[in-house]
Amino acid sequence: MVSLNAPPISEKMQKCLRGFHDINRYWDKTHTTFAAKILPGEYYVTTNNEAIVTVLGSCVSACIRDKVFGIGGMNHFMLPVNKNMTDAEVASLSNAGRYGNFAMEKMINDILKHGGTRENLEVKIFGGGRVLQNMQSLDVGNRNISFVREYIDTEKLLLVGEDVGDVFPRKVIYFPLTGKVRVKKLRQMHNNTIIEREKDYMSTLDVKPAESDIELF
Repeated sequence: MVSLNAPPISEKMQKCLRGFHDINRYWDKTHTTFAAKILPGEYYVTTNNEAIVTVLGSCVSACIRDKVFGIGGMNHFMLPVNKNMTDAEVASLSNAGRYGNFAMEKMINDILKHGGTRENLEVKIFGGGRVLQNMQSLDVGNRNISFVREYIDTEKLLLVGEDVGDVFPRKVIYFPLTGKVRVKKLRQMHNNTIIEREKDYMSTLDVKPAESDIELF
């Protein structure tokens, strides 16, 4: 008996790029394509005709692709913010900027390494919802949004779309080959999985943010 969740016999999952074998990939029967699901702190780049999926709360995702060749990826990140810090301390937290730079630069360089061209890059950004109730005073989501917008402006990248802010988590489905994005705002949550996952992720960032010596080329 053939499973309804299994791809058609004629469909075969193409190999992922080197370094992305740990990313969960599966057959998405709704969109009739293979998809890669990324979690907080992860990113995925592909040259295949497949989707990239994530669910965002306070975190943000940048969807970046070469609009000529269709090579692209999505990341899922949050700036490290210690809830015990004052606003002034957070504002001067240079490590936070380094972490955000790392999240963006690592993915962009992988896109360029596999055939993308910097001049052809286009960006769409999502997430940054106010979903962490006990962190409202720090407005974690808005800090993430501000960072990614500033990064895009500083690096002179082309921002072609966004759906950010508000108070809802989002499910984002990105198709790098075409640039199409489907966004579903999760106005009703049946459990706290998204929030707990982001809190766990945040606690790892508070210990030691990533630092980057990567330069865009």
